[in-house]
Amino acid sequence: MVEETQPDEAMQMMASPYFAAFFVTRAFLPGMLKRNSGCIVNMTSAACRMAWPGATAYIAARWAMSGFTEGLRADLTGTGLRTMLVTFAKVTSSYWENNPGSEERLPQAQSMVRVLTPEEAAQAIINGIKRDKREVVAPFMLRFVFALNYLFPGTTRRMMCAGGNPRKAVSEVGREA
Repeated sequence: MVEETQPDEAMQMMASPYFAAFFVTRAFLPGMLKRNSGCIVNMTSAACRMAWPGATAYIAARWAMSGFTEGLRADLTGTGLRTMLVTFAKVTSSYWENNPGSEERLPQAQSMVRVLTPEEAAQAIINGIKRDKREVVAPFMLRFVFALNYLFPGTTRRMMCAGGNPRKAVSEVGREA
């Protein structure tokens, strides 16, 4: 939640992934433009399309990745360069150990989507590059959740707000004591 997040934490959440992707792309782009070939792969999470309580800064950083990829794709039109946005649900990694409390804030809807291994995530990226994809979404069930969100945004919003870290009304906070 915003009031729980220190400003420096919010800046760090934006720095990785968004600013990291920006600076790495900026460093390699001149050589790629000279060759008129290459694929810029940006990674994000399901948070780039859907929000849940207790993760505002994280979600904003993931939406930034989506916007960066789309803007870059427009900038690179006609250059021979490609961009690909890779969107995963949960992947087993040290992220969860290094960000205590974040796993508990995942929405209950995460339980509908299989957790990927790092090897499965890497293979999805490689397959996307080989198949010239603009976007990779994995695992497959996440595509279903995104389609559900498109068709029934209210229902999906309620699903995403179940579990996680919902805000309690001020009147409820006093009753807990």
